[in-house]
Amino acid sequence: MSWKSSRRTRGERTKRRERYLLNSVNKNNLEDGQSTESLTSSNESIENNNPKCHNRVGNMGNHIMSNANTNKTTKDHLYKILVIGDLGTGKTSIIKRYVHRFFTQHYRATIGVDFALKVINWDEHTLIRLQLWDIAGQERYGNMTRVYYKEAVGAFIVFDVTRRDTFESVAKWKTDLDSKVQLPDGSPIPCVLLANKCDQQKEGLVTNPVKMDEYCKENGFAMWFETSAKENIHIDEAARALVEQVLEKDSIINQDKKGDQFSITRDSNSDFNHSKCAC
Repeated sequence: MSWKSSRRTRGERTKRRERYLLNSVNKNNLEDGQSTESLTSSNESIENNNPKCHNRVGNMGNHIMSNANTNKTTKDHLYKILVIGDLGTGKTSIIKRYVHRFFTQHYRATIGVDFALKVINWDEHTLIRLQLWDIAGQERYGNMTRVYYKEAVGAFIVFDVTRRDTFESVAKWKTDLDSKVQLPDGSPIPCVLLANKCDQQKEGLVTNPVKMDEYCKENGFAMWFETSAKENIHIDEAARALVEQVLEKDSIINQDKKGDQFSITRDSNSDFNHSKCAC
C-alpha cells in the first residue's frame, strides 16, 4: 500500500470516528433526562404524566421532539414543590402514587427529607420537571425547615381526614411555610390543601365542603382536594391544579432566577428516533 493510500485510509477512519462520536453526543443530549432517575431517593424509574406510559424521560423527550414542528421551541421549567403535614398523613404515599404509579401500605416514616422527580409533558411546547420534597412530619418542630423550604415555588399541605388533630395542625404548617419562603415579590407561594385518606370515615370540618372552602380562603390556600393514594383519587387533579397556579406566577418566580428556565430549539429535520393513603 502506498503512503498516500495509507494516509487516505487513516483519514477516512478518523472521519468515521468523528461522526460516531458526534452521533453519540447528539443521542446522549436527547436522552439526557434518563440520568435524573438518580434524583429519586428510591432510584425507581421516572414516569411521565400518562399513566399508560412508563417510558423514561429520555424516551418521552424523543416523543416530544418527534411531534414538534419545524424550529419549535420547548420551554423547560424546573419547579421545587414541598409536600408537608403531620406525621402519618400519607405524604410519601401521595408522592409514590403520583410519580411511580403504585401504592403500598408498608412505608417507614420519612426521616428528615426525601426527594422525587416528576416530569410532565404539559403541552406541545412545555416540559415541566417537578422536584418534590417530602418533608418529615416532625420537621416543623426542628430548625431545618427554612433550609428545606428555600427556593420552593409551590406546596401541598396534607392532613388525614380520619384524624382531627392533623387538620388542627394545618394552620400551623401554613404559618410556618409563609414565614420561611416567599416568591421574589414577597407574596406567599401557591399552596394546595390535601384532605387525604378520603376513602375512610371522615371527621371534623372536612365533612362540610362549604366550611372547607371558607377555611381555605381565610388561610390563603389556592384550593383543596379530597385525595386517596390507596384508591388514586384526585392525586393528578390536585397536582395539575398546583402546577397551573405556579405557571401563573412563572414570570415572578423567574425574575431573579433566569437560569431556572431555558429553551431547547430543535430543527424538525434533525436525525433522531422517533405522577385515601393507609400508611
